[in-house]
Amino acid sequence: MATRHGRWLGAAGAPFFSGGCRASHSGAAGVSLKLEYDAVVIGAGHNGLVAAAYLQKGGLKTAVLERRHIIGGAAVTEEIIPGFRFSRASYLLSLLRPQIYKELELKRHGLKVLLRDPYSFTPLLEDGQDGRVPRSLLLGNNMAETQNQIAQFSVKDAQAFPKYEAFMSRLVSAIDPLLDTCPVDVAMFSQGSLRQRLKALRGLQILFRSGFALGKQLPQYYQVLTAPISKILDLWFESEPLKATLATDAVIGAMAGPHTPGSGYVLLHHVMGELEGRQGAWGYVSGGMGELSRALARAATVLGAEIFTEKTVAQVLLSPDGKVQGVALQDGTEVKSHLVLSNASAQLTFLELIPQEQLPLEFVQRISQFDTRSPVTKINVAVDRLPNFLAAPNTSDGQPGPHHQCSIHLNCEDLNILHQAFEDASHGRSSSRPMIELCIPSALDPSLAPPGCHVISLFTQYTPYTLAGGKQWDDHERDDYADRVFDCVEAYAPGFKASVIGRDVLTPPDLERIFGLPGGNIFHGAMSLDQLYFARPVPFYSSYRSPIQGLYLCGSGAHPGGGVMGAVGRNAAVVALEDCKSL
Repeated sequence: MATRHGRWLGAAGAPFFSGGCRASHSGAAGVSLKLEYDAVVIGAGHNGLVAAAYLQKGGLKTAVLERRHIIGGAAVTEEIIPGFRFSRASYLLSLLRPQIYKELELKRHGLKVLLRDPYSFTPLLEDGQDGRVPRSLLLGNNMAETQNQIAQFSVKDAQAFPKYEAFMSRLVSAIDPLLDTCPVDVAMFSQGSLRQRLKALRGLQILFRSGFALGKQLPQYYQVLTAPISKILDLWFESEPLKATLATDAVIGAMAGPHTPGSGYVLLHHVMGELEGRQGAWGYVSGGMGELSRALARAATVLGAEIFTEKTVAQVLLSPDGKVQGVALQDGTEVKSHLVLSNASAQLTFLELIPQEQLPLEFVQRISQFDTRSPVTKINVAVDRLPNFLAAPNTSDGQPGPHHQCSIHLNCEDLNILHQAFEDASHGRSSSRPMIELCIPSALDPSLAPPGCHVISLFTQYTPYTLAGGKQWDDHERDDYADRVFDCVEAYAPGFKASVIGRDVLTPPDLERIFGLPGGNIFHGAMSLDQLYFARPVPFYSSYRSPIQGLYLCGSGAHPGGGVMGAVGRNAAVVALEDCKSL
């Protein structure tokens, strides 16, 4: 694609130049790959790096083998356009577990987070009255100011908002302990040893305590987890801009609409994080998301782990009695190990890296049926000026305003717009008026772009993996959808299209091909109630273990799921270390 300034980008997934968190082909500090380790981690995504750090910390000599030329999985910084550094896939941080921050000393290893306040901006498409600009909704940490913003649309909603926040905070606090523990293995109650039964009982106690902590409001919280988010929000609020803004966190990354049962849990998943001790806060990583991966890699290598890029694992090696013996690389190299933790998706791990005859038929069937549908197309954009929103005009000096640091929600005037966007995708069409979350990380981190210029992240949905009639995405379909998204942004911020220097469009198939996200799903699989806790990725195998002794899943396809959380990597490493001690 020729850009306005004469620079060129290749097809999606083939950037003119890539940079950021690149690792040495031969590993940290020029270390060469050995032919035997205590543990091997497949994939250097953030969960794989976390797992490697904890395995090494637990005394196991660990190697991480990454397919791409850079570490980080979906948490990468790439210089797609010369001079512009993008968080190419994941782009915000909040969910990373505080234990991991502390135990791996990530700040010491260079992680710097830029908090956002305010954090949410929803401009409206409407004609200003009496010469005034169109209305907008700005949400931040100052509750009084936030209530004033909400009161533009409903005084009743402004009064209810602090109560809603407290209600959701209590639910988050009750569920939080479950994120850092292995799901209860119910099979152990009838099949396990005494030690395993006692451990399962302790896990059950944690589960029950979470329920008891909610007290008499437990039925209301149960409804949050199971009902459509539209029903939950209707119980609290009446103004559509507020409901639609809050609903975006319930459908983001999910092939679900605001009226889909269970969408309330996805909302909860997006408010259960914290930054700098502030619950629910989201921020940018200074230098882009690749700097988080760099910090995790430094933590792991300082402990003694070895990380290698451009090392594609082709097969998990098994002994004659079906136990893990190591991995075979695409170039034929065999690396021996009695433990293998896979940061890859469940489908790739069990349907491509393991001979199918070595797995139970029912297990293979369930993995094959794991829902990985994705609605997401990510568009990274380089611009030569800040977007100028009709609802919040730029100042004469061109400096970022408070709203520029936010997640900017477009096409979010009401829930019906979100529902219609979902309906389009349900019929195999990319949304005619897509839901757009626009972020400008360079508003807080100018190092990401040349002076006066900015990098913009457009997280959009809904776009099906396969279009109607079985049609596959091609350059024409990709550009047509991106142009539609740009038209939408232009309506809110005239002049946006003229400011574009270049773009990188990643449809669901592109996200799958480049980052290994099955179906393009950012969570490695839907975060629906039938695919959580006991049932992630399948019932009876939610404890990170697999039917293969010595093989563990440490990616987002396991509990507690997706997002840049690190909990899966940490939990899986703890389970693997415990199993080693019991052998």
